[in-house]
Order: sequence, then C-alpha cells, then structure tokens
Amino acid sequence: MKGKIKKIRSMKSSYFVASVMALSTVVWIGSGIVGGEKKGKPLDQPEMMTEQLLPFVRVKESVAQNQNQSIVLFGYTKAIKQADIAAEIPGRIVKIMVNKGDVVIKGQALYGLSMEDRSSQLSEAKANLEHQKISYNAAQRLSKKQFQSKVTFAKVKAELETAKAALSAIELSISKTTIRAPINGSVNKLPLSVGDYVRSGEIVSVVVDLDPIKIVGEVSERDITRIQIGQKAVAHIANGQKVQGLIKYISRVGSSATRTFTVDVWINNPSGTTQEGLTAKLHLPVESGLAHFVSPAVLTLDNEGDIGVKAVNEQSIVTFHRVKIIADTTEGVWLDGLPERLTLITVGQEYVLTGKKVRTTVDAKINSGARAIDGERTLQGNPS
Repeated sequence: MKGKIKKIRSMKSSYFVASVMALSTVVWIGSGIVGGEKKGKPLDQPEMMTEQLLPFVRVKESVAQNQNQSIVLFGYTKAIKQADIAAEIPGRIVKIMVNKGDVVIKGQALYGLSMEDRSSQLSEAKANLEHQKISYNAAQRLSKKQFQSKVTFAKVKAELETAKAALSAIELSISKTTIRAPINGSVNKLPLSVGDYVRSGEIVSVVVDLDPIKIVGEVSERDITRIQIGQKAVAHIANGQKVQGLIKYISRVGSSATRTFTVDVWINNPSGTTQEGLTAKLHLPVESGLAHFVSPAVLTLDNEGDIGVKAVNEQSIVTFHRVKIIADTTEGVWLDGLPERLTLITVGQEYVLTGKKVRTTVDAKINSGARAIDGERTLQGNPS
C-alpha cells in the first residue's frame, strides 16, 4: 500500500515539472527572444509624432528689388486765394448783380447799396469846391498886387484844399455803395437779399480762386528730411483725376499731438474741375532703394498692433518683421524694413506664433531672381 502511494506522488511531481517547463517555453517564445529579435515600438516614435504635430505653413523665398520709392500722404484740396468781402460803409441792399456760384473777375460788382443822401452831399461838395476855386483865384491876383495880406491868402488856399478833400470823401463814399470782387474767382457765399441792411465790416460775400489749388497733407517726422520745396508730386484726387504739382510749402513747426508737418502741393486747375475739400492721395517721390513686392494678403499685425509680415529662419522658427508700405498698387504692395532675402510665410501666418517651430511647404517663387526652397523642412527648435 505504501509503495502504491509513493508511485502516485512520483507521477504528480513529474506532471508538475512538465507543466512548468511548458509554460516557460511559451513565455520565452512570446517574448521575442527566439531568433534574437525584439519586437515593439521604435525608440524614436515619440519624436516623429512630435514633428507630425507641428503646424504647416506655405512659404516663398522673397528677394528685395530696386524700387523708386515715394512718400504716400492723404490730404485734401484747399483754395489758395479766398476773399471774405465785407461792407465798408453801412447801408441797405438795393441790388444784387451776381448769383451764388458765378465766376467773377477782379473789380466786378456784386452788390449795390442805397445812396441815401450821398447824391445831395456830392452836389454840395462840388458847388463848394467851385466857390473856393473862384475865391482862391481872386485872392491870388490881389496877393500878387499886394492888395491882400499873406495871411488872408493862406486862409483862402486852405479853404480850397478843404473843399477838394470833402469832394473826394463823398466820391469815395459813393464808390463804396457798390461792393466789388477783390480777386478773380467763384462766388462761394452770397448770404444777403435785397432790402437787407448791412453794417460796416459785415461779411457780405466770399469769393474763392481755385486756380491754382493746393493739396494739404501731413508728413511724419521720420520723412520730413526726405522732401524739399520745389519737389515734384503726383496726386490722385477723389474725383478721379491724376495730376502733377510742386511742393510749395513745408511747415517748420510740427504738431505736438501727431508729430507731423504740414505740406502744401500746388496744382494747376484752369477749368476749375477740382473743388475745394476733396480727398486726395499724394505721392512724393524720394530716393530709390531696395524693397519687397508682396501680396497684401501676407500682411499681419503683432501684439502691439504694428503691421508686418511673418517669416521662418533656418531653424524653421517663426519670426515677425515690422514693415513700412512705401507703394500700393493693384497687383501688390512694396514693403520697406525687411532684410534683402527672407523666407516669407504666405499661407498660415495668422495661425502660428512668433518663436514657435513649424513645418514648411514651398510655394512658387515670389520674384524672378528668387531661389525656391526645395522640399519640406521639419527641423525642431526651442520655442522662446
């Protein structure tokens, strides 16, 4: 009986050992040690996944070109000559000789004032002058014959001069009853009607001369040294005209609020088609220099609100460059303030941050002399 029990225990031990060995073999094979291979994820997979998560942007290689630069200003047209016409004597309006908007010449009558008693004053002054002339002639003859003293003759002579002055005064007063245009131009204001009474010094009309006319603009303190009096300028006026003119005035005192200086450009306006108060865009040509020609779509703003463009450096890090628009055309804009060559972001600039790494895909060349970037860059850098 004991031998039978011992035999059973021996058989159980053999089964246990065999089971353990079989399980170990399965684990060993599953671990990949067989054949010397180790199956699993590559060690660099996290790095590859990081690169794949970088944002894509489209870029172009932009190369600066020589460009005839100009300072662009926005201004308005303003009359050079304007006359505010005032009545020189008081009186009532009895006649209006022109209409508002009429073109008049210097000396043309605008209003007629009532004569009142000036006609009788004129007759009296003329009669008195004739009397004094007769008295003077008689006194002169007597004085020559020494029948009259020098004192009496001097008195008669003084009375004659007084009579002449009185006549001149009344004639001048009568001439002022006709109010005339002091310059050539257009009647811009004619506020009075027949029957209105005007006082001496009251404004009764405004006449403006629009040939030539000036365009007034404001130039920044940065550009004030780049222009000079007598320099040519081109103006695009809101009425559709494109005209040329000359700088006639540059302010010597800048605005304390805007740090700008007033500039006047005079243009010829013989037909008077350019009115006062029109918006105008001035181009003041200055020295030529290097500039980049780009689409307005690439322009963006930084956190301070400054206008600029975004580019990528050799490490595929986004950089921001502030720019100055020196010319605006229907095809694009010319920018100053950029390096001579840069890799410009043309699509996606609004969705990437300065200092961050990106992946780039090449776009067509921006300029004929530009070198295109080949392929795609996915270099990794440290964000600032």
